[in-house]
Amino acid sequence: MRIPPGYVSIVGAGPGDPELITVRGRDRLANADVVIYDDLAGSALLAYCRAECQRIHVGKRCGRSTWTQDRITDLLLMHVGRGRRVVRLKGGDPFVFGRGGEELNALVRAGVPCEIVPGVTAATAAGAVAGVPLTHRGIASAVVFVTGHECAGKTDETIDWAAYARLRATLCVYMGTRNLASIAEKIAEGGLSKDTPVALVSRASWPDQRIRFFTLGELSAGFSGEADTPALAIIGEVARIPAEAAELAMATAVAV
Repeated sequence: MRIPPGYVSIVGAGPGDPELITVRGRDRLANADVVIYDDLAGSALLAYCRAECQRIHVGKRCGRSTWTQDRITDLLLMHVGRGRRVVRLKGGDPFVFGRGGEELNALVRAGVPCEIVPGVTAATAAGAVAGVPLTHRGIASAVVFVTGHECAGKTDETIDWAAYARLRATLCVYMGTRNLASIAEKIAEGGLSKDTPVALVSRASWPDQRIRFFTLGELSAGFSGEADTPALAIIGEVARIPAEAAELAMATAVAV
């Protein structure tokens, strides 16, 4: 597809490793006149852009930024209104906790031709690097993506953690580092065993990625993690699989 002037591509950058962006996403970057990108989009991806491409950083981290969503939308409309090929580069997938739907609606209302280019979202990337399958035959037949940090301005918590506990599904908690102890306690109160394993993956696919394993009880007793470090928690019996695989590999090695 040849991208015409005056067009916006909302592109999922994937989890961070520049090799994990889609071929289509890479091609959109290579043909962009303007790239408007977030913190989690991975600055290494900007190497795919042409030298004359304008790069604009609009990242927000823990709510600290002068770039409100309205201002970002205005920026998109301004550049596309000048006939430019615009890429809105967002970490992970634009439609999974990425506000891609809000930006798409604004562009459609303004009559701007646009597209969504999906990306590898944090949950699948975190599971892959940790060796944790999000679904597994006989263990988990469902997976839930849920935010651990609801947007500012809400007066009541709308997430029913006890209800999620009763699903017996794999829970993938995005942006929950600050509230992880409280979340773990609420899930345990909902009936999920405190022995349930949890994989906590920070900066999945980045060179400095970190993978840690806990139980739900250990987290609920108190977790003091790096509040500003992007991390994803995978809660469920599937998080036991890496340890079981390691034990099996050790037993096989001893037998040989």
